[in-house]
Amino acid sequence: MSVTFDDIRQNAEIAAYIRKADESLAALGYTEHSFAHVGRAADVARRILLWLGCDARTAELAAIAGWLHDIGNVVNRIDHAQSGAVMAFRILDKLGFDPEETATVITAIGNHDEGTAFPVNAVAAALILADKTDVRANRVRNKDKTTFDIHDRVNFSVKESQVLFEKGVIRLALTIDTDFCAVMDYFEIFLDRMILCRKAAEKLGVRFALSINGQAML
Repeated sequence: MSVTFDDIRQNAEIAAYIRKADESLAALGYTEHSFAHVGRAADVARRILLWLGCDARTAELAAIAGWLHDIGNVVNRIDHAQSGAVMAFRILDKLGFDPEETATVITAIGNHDEGTAFPVNAVAAALILADKTDVRANRVRNKDKTTFDIHDRVNFSVKESQVLFEKGVIRLALTIDTDFCAVMDYFEIFLDRMILCRKAAEKLGVRFALSINGQAML
């Protein structure tokens, strides 16, 4: 019997790595990368592939990759995609995962971070889109607005964030408080991510679009 997403989500060892990785990122001043983030990444990655008509198992592999994609942060933020892929290989192999499916999952994990990412297959493309579109106010840990950096300001300004599936288009629709954060601030820190999302969407045969406050930006 195949290992399911629920098996992965309920695995205590994996949960420990996710929790400890997020603790390290909190110490470094990064936004939330814990269960809320990986859960959203898993859900959106799965929904993207189902929307595109992929089979249920391939979509489930995308969800598994989404849940596991940031565990490498427990080692170090630098090269966390690659260390996370190695960790995922060990975990999945121990669980008796099919080698072909293992390869698909670890390839996606190893190709999700901006510095080295590339949508080498459909699961990797879905993970990139799911990960990079997770922009929301409750990812900000810092409670003192006077000490916000640009990443805090941009995320905190987001009042609503939706990934929408339109005909031939995957759209990130944001509503932001422009009194708190200028639209240009968003592009200053997220332009590379949006370009990566465009490449990922193209791999899937669709187009990526960005709307902010109802206005098309990409």
